Amino acid sequence: KGWAALSPTEAQVAELAAAGRTYPQIAAELFISRTTVKRHLAHSFEKLGVANRTELAAAAGARRRA
Repeated sequence: KGWAALSPTEAQVAELAAAGRTYPQIAAELFISRTTVKRHLAHSFEKLGVANRTELAAAAGARRRA
């Protein structure tokens, strides 16, 4: 569990989502489908032990401050 457990793409998607980007924005930026964005976020939520994007943003902020 934790950030180290995320694949590079999961981490990238998680950081973009934590920064407030929408699924379509993330998909366009990374050249992946919205469905893939949702799948990566679901895996990230599980690995990070968060339930939603708000908790993800808090976890990303804490990670940056550490």
